[in-house]
Amino acid sequence: MSVRDYNQEHRDTADKKYFYDFDAILRRYMMQTFEPFLVPGKSLELGCYKGDFTEILAERLPDLTVVEASDELIEHTRQRVRKDVTFVHSTFETLEPADRYDSVFLVHTLEHLDNPIEVLSAINGWLSERGRLFLAVPNANAASRQIAVKMGLISHNAAVTESEAVHGHRCTYALDTLERDAKAAGLRVVQRGGVIFKPLANFQFDKALADGTISDAYVEGCYQLGMVYPDLCASVYLICEKG
Repeated sequence: MSVRDYNQEHRDTADKKYFYDFDAILRRYMMQTFEPFLVPGKSLELGCYKGDFTEILAERLPDLTVVEASDELIEHTRQRVRKDVTFVHSTFETLEPADRYDSVFLVHTLEHLDNPIEVLSAINGWLSERGRLFLAVPNANAASRQIAVKMGLISHNAAVTESEAVHGHRCTYALDTLERDAKAAGLRVVQRGGVIFKPLANFQFDKALADGTISDAYVEGCYQLGMVYPDLCASVYLICEKG
């Protein structure tokens, strides 16, 4: 297996953005979904990208550690959060945390890992006895993705597109395969669902919001509809406890 360049993987390509305004909206709704299940105490975020979710976590969690394999992303994110947030430059596979954590967040990161079950198994050991893992991934069965398949833009729902591969994606999960890997790692699933019913691609959401075609109320409606149709959402999630 070739050595990965984690700094290169996060950068936009010439013809394709990786992070859209919709992604930031999605993360806010994701936190709204997770909040009732948070466990007070030590918190760990695995993978921060450019800090949108880290910033949300730092507003709510007084004891936060962030682990990230890209030193560029650490420096970018460090500027966005409190000075007492701890950053660790490491891959998850080589991490040996001294603490056990009450809340662990692995958000839109599992799909980037070469050995996802191995990492999930390690996280099982990093949880405190009352700890919870908050696990979320982009959804292979999102309505917008299924439309793209019918249009011939993507070969099948769970395909890894060329752009996704450039940015380090190794697989595309749906709710069933996500739960399969969590259970294989010994975790106990206590909650599952989807976040934001997704009829449009990310760039279409951004354009429609910018020109007023859709409103914040429309996005809120998509969030509420996602509770009814989790399998058609932008992201799917699990909340897990120690197995």
